[in-house]
Amino acid sequence: MNKWINSKASIRLLALALIAVVGLAGCNYEQRVQNSTYDYGSKKKGDPKMLGGRMYGAMSSNPNQHDNLWIEYSTHLSTVVSNINGIAAGMVFLTDKNAYVGMTMDWTATGTRKTGGRKAKEQNNTGAKEGVYNVDTGSPYWNNQRFAGPYNSYMTVNDHNEISSELKQTIAVQIRKLAPAVQEVHISANMEFVNQLVQYAQEARMGRSLTPWVDSFNTLVKHQFAGGDYVPEPLHIQKRRGQARLENGGKTTP
Repeated sequence: MNKWINSKASIRLLALALIAVVGLAGCNYEQRVQNSTYDYGSKKKGDPKMLGGRMYGAMSSNPNQHDNLWIEYSTHLSTVVSNINGIAAGMVFLTDKNAYVGMTMDWTATGTRKTGGRKAKEQNNTGAKEGVYNVDTGSPYWNNQRFAGPYNSYMTVNDHNEISSELKQTIAVQIRKLAPAVQEVHISANMEFVNQLVQYAQEARMGRSLTPWVDSFNTLVKHQFAGGDYVPEPLHIQKRRGQARLENGGKTTP
């Protein structure tokens, strides 16, 4: 009898030990996910994504921080950012002072947006099920001048302050590893900002200098990150106006 009781007790202890191990494994798995770049929303204490000081956004009160002297498109950094979980596509521009990131986001990570959840989505992708681009009008046509849009598009976030701080920190850490001279890293998923940056990237990919567009670029980033009042026209419109002026002997055309 005592032998049976002891055996039963041993089995019970073994079962409890197994339950504890499974529970611990479950906790460890959950913690690993929260600490990984698949989760930017949990903000648990000790999350390695947020260790150390903030690496993104304004670092000084310099009013001329966005008066850049030159700009260049970084193919390598753009690829690095695009490969981060939660990001569909990223573009990185370097200047004599800063790094600027424009991006769209996908569904490969949670918590990429701080608040709002699905109700705050700026994209309506239901048209894809019906074989149309614009589900409201039934139009199958896409504006080829735009990279991101309100229909059948990867996610954008109008206010860059609504992007998860963990995601922005992850991006900034990667950029600073590869470009340590950068003073500030500014990040946005604003739809208009992204669409304009795509055109600068296209210029660079075609081997064209971005020097003629430095002032326009500065105006764009000031509007996005420093409360600037003016949004420059997209690059293709600026180029068209410039060509028209040349054809009219330098006269401005409407």
